[in-house]
Amino acid sequence: MTAAERQNPLQRRSLLRAAAALPVAGAAVAAFEAPAQAASSAAADRGRFDPRSPRFVLAVLPDTQYLFDADSTDPAPLREAFRHLVAERGEANIAFMTHLGDVTEHGTEDEIERAADTFRTLHGKLPYSVLAGNHDISSGDDQRGDSAYLAAFGPARYKSMPTYRGASPDGYNTYHVLTAADRSWLVLALDWRISDKGVRWAQGVLDAHPTLPAVLTTHDIAWADDDGKAQLSDNGKRLWENLIRGNDQIFLALGGHYWPPGRTVLRNDADNDVHVHITNYQDRYYGGAGMIRTYGFDLARGVIDVETFSPWLLARDPGKRSPLEAETIELTGDADRFSLDIDFDERFAGFAPVVPPKPRPASAVMPRGTVAYWRFDASGTSAGGTAGKPVANGAVVRDLTGNGNDLAVSRLAASGPDALTWSADHHPGQPAHASLRFDGGKSPDRGAILATSAGAALNKEKFLRGYTIETFIRLPEPFEGDHAWMGILSWEGRNGDAGKTTGWSPLEPTCSLNLSPERFLQFVVYPQRQDADPTSWSHAVPVGRWMHIALVNDGRRTVMYVDGSKIARNPSQPSTGIATLGKPFVLGATQFDERFGQGFYGWMGDTRIVNRALSVREFLAPFE
Repeated sequence: MTAAERQNPLQRRSLLRAAAALPVAGAAVAAFEAPAQAASSAAADRGRFDPRSPRFVLAVLPDTQYLFDADSTDPAPLREAFRHLVAERGEANIAFMTHLGDVTEHGTEDEIERAADTFRTLHGKLPYSVLAGNHDISSGDDQRGDSAYLAAFGPARYKSMPTYRGASPDGYNTYHVLTAADRSWLVLALDWRISDKGVRWAQGVLDAHPTLPAVLTTHDIAWADDDGKAQLSDNGKRLWENLIRGNDQIFLALGGHYWPPGRTVLRNDADNDVHVHITNYQDRYYGGAGMIRTYGFDLARGVIDVETFSPWLLARDPGKRSPLEAETIELTGDADRFSLDIDFDERFAGFAPVVPPKPRPASAVMPRGTVAYWRFDASGTSAGGTAGKPVANGAVVRDLTGNGNDLAVSRLAASGPDALTWSADHHPGQPAHASLRFDGGKSPDRGAILATSAGAALNKEKFLRGYTIETFIRLPEPFEGDHAWMGILSWEGRNGDAGKTTGWSPLEPTCSLNLSPERFLQFVVYPQRQDADPTSWSHAVPVGRWMHIALVNDGRRTVMYVDGSKIARNPSQPSTGIATLGKPFVLGATQFDERFGQGFYGWMGDTRIVNRALSVREFLAPFE
């Protein structure tokens, strides 16, 4: 149901320093999501919901009353909606479905029983909640007592569902806890006229689950004008004042009852957004035709993507759809199809702050085959510094493997003290909570480098069985100045001296990671065995955000990963080993000709080299 993604074709490297105008690819995904993605794909193949995936769907079903209306009842659209949700649960990663009330038109025993029978098709296949709308019960608030609705849709219906946690004593209000995106979420399903006693019950539920983000569902909360601008109804104002605004956990409140659909954003007492939405299509063709709305939570991208469509009409033969069916299949207006930008960690920080991991010792993050590991905290430096203070020339960063591949600091050209400073900034998943801030540039060239000594063991390593090179970097925002082709890491030595003849220039380093003018990462390597220069190109990487870069070679070919995701433009050329020539390994710049050009501009964190190909799960595991 989502719009097709568009990809821009990218051309292969022609000249190392050419200012070719390459099209910009999409932004990088959030760091360290690959294991969850892999689990998600496997779960989708099995047709099962994956609670670890950073992406999941909350399905919302509004007023179905015209489908259960005395002798004109037709449950077919709803049955098809349920069939669709069950069939797509694994592929779309659907966590839960919630109905917003007015299940039936008159609330008679016959209508209620027909609706209840239809909902039974979901049992054991998809957990859900249902709440009473004004058409489902005769009158009064949730203290009204017994009703046909309560007999069919009361607590007993949900007891076998893994998400069900309890109900108010009257039975008309329930709450559910679902596990999705590796965390728990609370769904409150409240009667259309919740009493003061019911509000106290709901508050008790929130108090008992103080760290869970909550979605409040009810029948009557807001109404909208024809432009889709919503405002609280009288009942919505009562809920807002007595429950929502004082509970920062409630970030999304959903209701039906009124049409047209609409939405608004309110600010609660914690000065955070609460999204209030109306979803109701009973005025549309065929009583809404079993229309469902999906809320696609994407914690990797920090958005909720909302779509509205009728599975019943979608299932029809396109050639046989009537005009009304064709125009009702999917709704694409601003109130029906939209995205909400939400920084989930920031939004939930007031009640469920993310606890950053503690620094981890080097011994915990050195898998088998680690030949060098550098970090810039006190454990890794002989001259640890205060954040913001210059790193002195001659300062040593120890190789924590004990293999003797220590790095020594020097500055390029006439660069001053600020070319390299200590920093406490770091990737949230980085083992060491420190980094180096490089202030490199050109015209004139400036910067700083960290290089192994002439006799370091790493200089002679050929990596014939494969390798994994990793680093954490962050580019400044704004990304000011000319930093085209700045070097990030490399081995000294010219490929021409290694006898390579097919590269762009014999003066090009035998191995280097660089940044193009368009902020594409470029990893070019001259293999030990082949006369070739296989090159990997990333997308345009973001600024102002930490990234994990991994360059993985299995002895045959090389693949670049950015934040655990394999990039598209990896070469198919054979690539065995690295023609290192016995020259030093360098962080912070790339040697070209007889000199180092402009230095790196940004932050650099932990850097590790392993003499074998690590799997995605292996190279991310120590950092999670």
